[in-house]
Amino acid sequence: MSWRNLGDKVRNWGRWGPDDQRGTLNHITPEALRRAAGTVRSGRTVSLSAPISADGPQGAHGIRRNPVHLMQVDGADSDIAGRLGSWGGRSAAEVGGLFGAGSLRFNDDYLIMPTQAATQWDALAHVYYDGELYNGVPASAVTSLGAVRNGIDAVADAGGVCARGVLLDVARHRGVPHLDPNQTIDPAELDAVAAAQGVTIGTGDVVVVRTGWWPVFRDGRATPDEWLAQTPGLSWECAEWLHEHEIAAVAADNVCVEAMVPVEGEMLVLHMLALRDMGLTLGEIWDLEAIGADCAEDGRYEFLLCAPALSITGAVGSPINPVAMK
Repeated sequence: MSWRNLGDKVRNWGRWGPDDQRGTLNHITPEALRRAAGTVRSGRTVSLSAPISADGPQGAHGIRRNPVHLMQVDGADSDIAGRLGSWGGRSAAEVGGLFGAGSLRFNDDYLIMPTQAATQWDALAHVYYDGELYNGVPASAVTSLGAVRNGIDAVADAGGVCARGVLLDVARHRGVPHLDPNQTIDPAELDAVAAAQGVTIGTGDVVVVRTGWWPVFRDGRATPDEWLAQTPGLSWECAEWLHEHEIAAVAADNVCVEAMVPVEGEMLVLHMLALRDMGLTLGEIWDLEAIGADCAEDGRYEFLLCAPALSITGAVGSPINPVAMK
């Protein structure tokens, strides 16, 4: 089967109405969320976020660059108005006026970054082909001013992503610290990992796949370019598995969920099938080392996952700090 034929098979356009912008997140019904809440037993929480840092995996060039963190006001500014005098400009006068003669002091900063520079969700407007986004929306719905349809704000404003999370620890199942470069994970292996872990996959779940690839960058074993070009991950055939299991979203500890290998001369085919055809949100660059160790220790690979997107009007992605609650 070609990837385009699979796209016809898994396409969800119109399934939740002609105006739907949430896609498979519609699988997270009140019943599914109540089931997810029932997974919390100990009250432990584990963050699944990689740091937002200038030393992140995006490098210093290209379409995406690492975040830039700037301090606007810091401890050295406590007497800024007195030190700079009248020539200090409006900012110095503003800070000096706020500080005044009282005890109040504060620090302030900026963050400049691509919305998908670190741990994040892809919006359904992020990837498309043949001039159409999810649910038949024309690609022209995304302009330099942002996405008027299928943006990340449609996810955030509808309650974000809170669901039962299921970790499929492929690296631990294979008995390796991480998958080899460009290795693929097929649907049969997802089933095998779930069976070995004693966990079932249900409608409305968020599947979280650990390949062990994040530490390859974190520990300095790959440059940003190598980490991107060599990433292992899901095969494009997993789109059918995700569709049949009625998965709400899928996330991984690599840069693009799928393996970075060409399919019929195309790249990122799973992105096209998931975001454009299925309306399936993808989570990328998650740090799954702590949750992997936690699940292996207690033998429980399910948890309540809360990973709300920021309500950024018209954005095609959002940084997040996903938290697993066990």
